[in-house]
Amino acid sequence: MAIAFEEALKKNIASGELLPVYILFGEDGYLKKTYSDKITKKITEPDDVFNYCKFGASCDLQEVYDAAMQLPFMADKKCILLDDYDFEHCSKTDLDRLCSLLSEASDSAVIILRFDNLEFDSKKSSKFKRIVASAEKAGGMAVKLDHRKMPELIKMLTDGASKRGCKMDSATAKYLIETAGEDINILRNELDKLCAFSGSTPITRETVDRVCIKTVEASVYNLSKHIIACDISASLTALDELFFMRIEPMIILHSISSVYVDMFRIYTAKSDGGTVSQVSSAFGYKGREFVLEKAATSLKKFDFKRLSLSLEALTAADNSLKSFGADGRIVLEQLIIKLIYIIVKGESVDKA
Repeated sequence: MAIAFEEALKKNIASGELLPVYILFGEDGYLKKTYSDKITKKITEPDDVFNYCKFGASCDLQEVYDAAMQLPFMADKKCILLDDYDFEHCSKTDLDRLCSLLSEASDSAVIILRFDNLEFDSKKSSKFKRIVASAEKAGGMAVKLDHRKMPELIKMLTDGASKRGCKMDSATAKYLIETAGEDINILRNELDKLCAFSGSTPITRETVDRVCIKTVEASVYNLSKHIIACDISASLTALDELFFMRIEPMIILHSISSVYVDMFRIYTAKSDGGTVSQVSSAFGYKGREFVLEKAATSLKKFDFKRLSLSLEALTAADNSLKSFGADGRIVLEQLIIKLIYIIVKGESVDKA
């Protein structure tokens, strides 16, 4: 089973030599819809009732098959879009029909099988592998469209700002991604807001803080950043912000813990002569390598003892939050003090 990625799909569409079948899946909904629309526009317009047919998850596959086999009307090809068909739970008969539809795709039709919300494991699902094999038999391709990597997102934002008559440097673009997340739809919306707010004035980190939404991850990252900087006042203020957002204490603790786990993984890898890229590959940080870069920078304040004591404090806080009647806010406030004390003194509060 050969899986292609965005660059291969982009080159294929640009060539104008469309394939009979495209299977679009992956974590980035914006990219899946964008490329689905690009393929469609190479054939016809979505309002062409004769040459464009869209089917949903609960469709009758016989209707899809009939539409694909019918000749286009006053056009070279017709486009068939099958969106979110639940192949994992359909009958064996319907799965056979779907595979037959894909493997027998004609030269007069392009079939797009797109998965927007259906969740499945592309590496383990035998049914998905069979579907991909059927598409490949007809000369089609399966394309995994995950979130773009940090450099690609930065370029998208800086170029997008320039096209809107604004200025945004790479550092600010990176900060926006860390603040708002990696979803392209969200980033484009935030960029529109920033450009409308800033006009010809350069967009800065301060502008991002004033205008843009913050993901929970970004808010917790700020808390973790203040803890590692040993800034008690800023840490408690960040904690206030999270409670104002009504974030559950366990979620806050989990996110703080993940920062320390990142550092421990880097520490362990470096102790064994490993690299950051090896950690990224081993633990699935693809597209989020910046998280490890930050962990490597933060690690400069830690030795093995400080890391171990910090993980013990995090474990104790986890046990406290899970105990009956614990006040989540007090547990987290005490945790912040303990973590900062460990960094500064190199020992736990309990042993001081």
